[in-house]
Amino acid sequence: MDSREALGSWIDGPRAAAERMGADFGHRGARLGLPEEGPGSIAPVGRRIGALFVDGWLCTMIAYGLLARGDASQANLWSTPVFFVMSVLLLSTAGSTLGKRLFGLRVVRLGGGRASVVQALGRSLLLVLVVPALIWDRDGRGLHDKALGTVEVRV
Repeated sequence: MDSREALGSWIDGPRAAAERMGADFGHRGARLGLPEEGPGSIAPVGRRIGALFVDGWLCTMIAYGLLARGDASQANLWSTPVFFVMSVLLLSTAGSTLGKRLFGLRVVRLGGGRASVVQALGRSLLLVLVVPALIWDRDGRGLHDKALGTVEVRV
């Protein structure tokens, strides 16, 4: 076998090469016992990013209108704390933020059920730090979800 084929190309990556050689990774979420499609399946990346943008925009508007009283530079300073508080409160009580609700997503514990206050607090803190959310596993879970035993799924 050609070693280049075993490593995969820079476009396909090593997973595609392993699949061509017969490895079966299953669908995203299979290792977690989640369905491949429909309610309870792993949330698609596009929806997750869309929900994040909606939440970020709402927090910026709240910061601009209520806390900064129309001062854009002050609104920029308040946006992240508002996002953090909104995320913790809504994830721990409703299981989803306004953006997640709009895109049909929610955050749950791995075993099922709504995330606890501690999980919502830790997840939101790590999400605000950005880097843990940018590193994903093969199921599409960021380090912020893996560290706290949560997963973002479709409703």
